[in-house]
This record gives sequence, structure tokens and C-alpha cells, in this order.
Amino acid sequence: MYRKEILSNGFRVVTHDIAQRDSVAIGFWLGVGGRYEANAEKGIAHVIEHMLFKGSQKYSCSAIKELIEGVGGTLNAFTAEEQTCFYAKIPSKYLDRTFDVLADMVFFPKVQPADLVKEKTVIIEEIKMYHDLPQHVVLEKLDQLMWPDHPLGESLAGSAETVSKVTSEDIKKFHGVHYNPCNAVLAVCGDLKHRHIVELVEKKLGQLKQLAKSQYVKVPSALELPKTIYTKKDIEQMHLALGMRAYDENHKDKHVVTLLATILGGNMSSRLFVEVREKKGLAYSIGTSARCFHDTGVFMVRAGVDNHKIVEALGLILKELEKIRTKGVLAGEFTRAKDYLLGQLLLGMEDTMDHMLWLGESVVARDRLKTLKMIVHEFEKIKKEDVRRVAKEILCKDRFNLSIVGPVQAKDEKAMNRLLHVKA
Repeated sequence: MYRKEILSNGFRVVTHDIAQRDSVAIGFWLGVGGRYEANAEKGIAHVIEHMLFKGSQKYSCSAIKELIEGVGGTLNAFTAEEQTCFYAKIPSKYLDRTFDVLADMVFFPKVQPADLVKEKTVIIEEIKMYHDLPQHVVLEKLDQLMWPDHPLGESLAGSAETVSKVTSEDIKKFHGVHYNPCNAVLAVCGDLKHRHIVELVEKKLGQLKQLAKSQYVKVPSALELPKTIYTKKDIEQMHLALGMRAYDENHKDKHVVTLLATILGGNMSSRLFVEVREKKGLAYSIGTSARCFHDTGVFMVRAGVDNHKIVEALGLILKELEKIRTKGVLAGEFTRAKDYLLGQLLLGMEDTMDHMLWLGESVVARDRLKTLKMIVHEFEKIKKEDVRRVAKEILCKDRFNLSIVGPVQAKDEKAMNRLLHVKA
């Protein structure tokens, strides 16, 4: 059973006591990420993620790592568009100490100007690394097409220019606004006692001042016109990303979109994998995914394609999208996709870390707890006709946004524009 409790200052605590586990996974979640930044400070959420490991009021940089890694634990963090998470997995007997280390670094950091100077250099090198990876660049360019002039369309890590301008005062201000109890969730899974976890939070963080939840810039309505962007890069493989607006995280058809993505490109038995890779040999990698945000979503096809076969590959991909849009799905593949998704979810729930990540994200994003039984019931209600209905709406050519990275030639650009009915 999941247990959730809200402290008097708004801090949310959610736990899952999994008996007979030797590990505990613990994560502090903040409802803030890249889409909460102003243009001039783009990348600051990611900078803060780095800086919180540099030392806190109680623990030095080396102590933070040694106290967790020194007992066989793992420690890490990530910044996304709408959340930031700091997490650890440790042997159960070190839960209290690990909680204190994480809580202190997340909510009581020491932001030293000298540390910031060095870390900004590291982050700028990280940005350069991403720019050398075509599979990353193709997604950044796709974001620009899908969400122009909006924070979701900007690089999560920012640019060398914006990151270099971040000051310790900027970090303290951003941290003070967004790292507050009403914007935070502690998720813990493993061999634990819920009341003990709540007592730890009350003692350490109960005096934090209650502030408002972070606000974000909403996504404007999409222009129903297909768009393309071609980025020339002298590499051995063409990278393709085809994206279209989909549903937000509270939409009634959110699970249907996930099912559609699985049928089209979720595994080795999916349609695109079989048709594009296995039968035609046009791509080494190909897959589809669906992602939901607070007020929008994206359905995406990604592929690594032979440089000389990009037009043929795109044509086949579009053909398969149109086929499922007009003819729907077969009973066998529909059942297999459902079983695959629920099987993957079930297997993930056996691990304390995966379970914590699922639980924490559910609460910080949607302030909602759903058991595995509830999720299974929601999937069981989906019919084949629902998949076709959603495919007909989402896989519409007017919604297509195409990003290509590689040694693309002018004739190929023209051919792909014609396939998508993009006007020159």
C-alpha cells in the first residue's frame, strides 16, 4: 500500500513499504525544470542540480559522496522540463543517514562562487558534448519546431552564453523561489516504516517556509501546418525525428497514446521495427515514444537511417503511420502491446529504485497516487477502436514536424518536403 502525508508547511511525503528488501530508494522531487526558466537564465535549473552536490551547510562535497557511496549506495540527480530529482539507493540500515545527507544538500546548500566558476566550465563542456551527438541535436531541433518561442523549445542545458552568465546570487534566488515545501515531494520505497520517514522530514524540514507552487508558461495552440528542419552534419548516418503534438498528462486517452507508441515502435515486434529495419534494412535503430507534460504532449518516431535511404525510409514510416490511422490495429498486436506494457511495469515495480521514480513522478507531476491494480484496470478498458480513434487524430499530416541531422542533400530535402506536403 502507498501512504501519503502532507506536513503543515505543504511538504508531501509518499512511501511504499516493500517487505523483505535489503535496499531503500529515496528521492527528493521538486516541481521545477527547464520550462520554468526565463530566456536569459536558460539552463539555471540544470546548473543548480550540479551545484547542490558541491556542499551543504552540514556536509562537504566529498562527505556527500563518501557517506553514500562508501556503504555501497548510489547517488545521482536529473533535471527534466518539469521536474528535478535528487535520489539515492542504499542498504536499508543507512536510510536515516542518507536522508539527512540528501535533505541537507537539496534544501541547505552552500553556493560558493569559486565552485560555481569551476562547475560552469564543466557544464559548458557537457553542452559541447551534446552538440557533438547527432541523436541529441535532432531532438533539440525538433523541440524548436514543435514549441517555437517557448521554454519547451529551448535546450534544457541552456547555452554556453546563458550558463556563463549565471551568478551565485541568481542560483540563491531561483533556489529560494522553487525549492520550497509546497513544490517538493519525498518518495521512499523499500523496507521502511512510514511514520519514521514522516518524523525525519518533520524534524529536518518542518520549519521551512511555505510558499506558492512554481508557475510555468503555458503552451499556445499549435499551427496545423507540417514543418521541417534540416541540419547538415558530416556523419555516417542520418538521424530522423518525426514529432507531433499529443496529449497532456491528465488527458483521458493518455494510456491509449502509450499503447499506440508500443504497437508502432515500442519493441522488436512492433510495426516500424519489422517493416523498416527487418524487411527493408533501411535503419539500424527505429522506435516510437509518447511523452506527456502538464498542458501538452508529444508523439515521436526516431530512427538512425542509411545516408542514401533517408527519403525511402521516411516514405515507409509515413505509409505505416497512415495505415494504422486508417485501418486500425489487429487483435493479436493489440493484446501483445497491452501485455508488454503491463509486464514492463510489473517488472519495474520489483526494483525499489524504479518503484520510487514512478511513485515520486506521479505525485510531483499530478499529485496523484495510483496502484498497479488501478493502472491495469485503466488499460483493460482500452479497446482496439480507441487506438484507431487516437491514431486518426494524432497521426495527422498537418501535425507532423520533421527534424533531420546528417549530410542531407538539397534533392532529398525537396523530396521529403513533398512527402510531408511542406510548401517551399
